[in-house]
Amino acid sequence: MSKLSDLRKSYEQGELDEHQVAGEPLVQFKTWLAEALAGDVPEPNAMTLATVGADGRPSTRIVLIKDYDERGIVWYTNYDSRKGRELAANPHAALQFHWVEMERVVRIEGRVEPVEAAQSDAYYRSRPLDSRLGAWASPQSQVIASRAVLVANAAKAAAQHGLNPERPPHWGGYRLVPERWEFWQGRKSRLHDRLSYRLQADGSWLKERLAP
Repeated sequence: MSKLSDLRKSYEQGELDEHQVAGEPLVQFKTWLAEALAGDVPEPNAMTLATVGADGRPSTRIVLIKDYDERGIVWYTNYDSRKGRELAANPHAALQFHWVEMERVVRIEGRVEPVEAAQSDAYYRSRPLDSRLGAWASPQSQVIASRAVLVANAAKAAAQHGLNPERPPHWGGYRLVPERWEFWQGRKSRLHDRLSYRLQADGSWLKERLAP
């Protein structure tokens, strides 16, 4: 087996020219996401979410993008989870998409806010029944004695809520409102392309090239 320090990859699939990309980061993101969805990228909707709690310690996990528009990037989770508690203490976060097969990364930073209750209700109703019941069954991020606890909780939720459970009050959506975007395209010799968009006071975006 090769040593980790010996592993190498040459990035040669594309380039990123600041004179050819969109002037608005959301437009560029829409283009890249569409290409990831159309390509052979596994789980192109998966993104790393980084949060920082009141103790200043960062944590990351994978969540799934469920919607996006000019207001920001939306995902859903348990508000009482570790990420929920950390966002309550510090409502700023970072997201990262890594589309390995396309040699691309998108990073997004900004403040986070809960989505409207009606939007959370609508998405919750669209989920499979097992997933809706799972939102009731799992005390996310809490210590449990065994998997049997989850199974018992799921059975209890099914008996209590039936086929049309209401959205739990502890479950719903968040929206990250972008203040900074970065688009990364792998290049040969580690001379990667990095383009950054920073939100200005007048609402416009400043586009800049970063050294790799």
